[in-house]
Amino acid sequence: MIQLYAAIWRVSGQRQIVLILLSVAIAALAAAPLKFQQDIVNLLTYGPFETSKLFLLGGGMMAVILVSLGLKWVMGYRSQLLGEDVIRLIRSRLLIGAANEEKSSGRIRTGTLSTAISAEAEELGKFTGGAFSEPVMQVGTLISVIGFVASTQPGLGLVALSMIAPQVIIVLLTQRKVNALLAERVRILRCATDQITATELKDAVQVILGEFDQIYNVRRTMFRWKVSTKFLLSSINGAGTVLVFMLGGAMVIDGETDVGTVVAATLGLSRLQGPTTYLISFYREVSSNRVKFELLRGLNLHQE
Repeated sequence: MIQLYAAIWRVSGQRQIVLILLSVAIAALAAAPLKFQQDIVNLLTYGPFETSKLFLLGGGMMAVILVSLGLKWVMGYRSQLLGEDVIRLIRSRLLIGAANEEKSSGRIRTGTLSTAISAEAEELGKFTGGAFSEPVMQVGTLISVIGFVASTQPGLGLVALSMIAPQVIIVLLTQRKVNALLAERVRILRCATDQITATELKDAVQVILGEFDQIYNVRRTMFRWKVSTKFLLSSINGAGTVLVFMLGGAMVIDGETDVGTVVAATLGLSRLQGPTTYLISFYREVSSNRVKFELLRGLNLHQE
């Protein structure tokens, strides 16, 4: 993984810095709408019932939302452009390397080359655009939102934290198996495309169809792992939401907190689910792209 990130930084370091700064600014604004929501709910619940203050709070909340969305637009556009630049760079280097290999040693494995240029370069390049900025933004959002919830009601903040740890453990335990299946799928697909381009098609049909069946079986196993993991993670998120409602409701009844804090904490919990889900998906993506990166680095196009 370190080698993957080092390679990304070498080709896009300066542009990554801009994206990281944008992501930090977005994360810093993440908890601001929750504070406005807390104040609005308490204003409507406890008074004084001032329409001007209500509109002022609503206008401030909308302004924060628009600024955050504007920053996300800029970051999204720049990260996608960067990803497309890297896709072009990877494809150019693969093509030039293949041309040099063909000059020096004769025929090359055109099936493997076409797969690497079309699919593998696309997936790895897209990942590059948000490789640094996206996790920074999501981790910053988690810190911002958990910090807000914990500062208003530490007990509810502890519930928010307790949701994250088991999800991380589950993903770490399952991703290694998914990575192995991913590498197997890529190798089978390369082999199939090599046979399509290197032999008489009528003589290789049955073998290639068998390899397609192998790819299907590998993907089916990957799907089982992924959807089972998603089920467990969603169950944990649901349990956390119910626990916040129960604990927060009991605290309101006992006079230990106010309704606005419970509402803000509940909304904050839903805000945490997005970054948590993304970071889990991002870890999976990093792991799978590390596999693809290693496969591309070790690409052998020489045809015996």
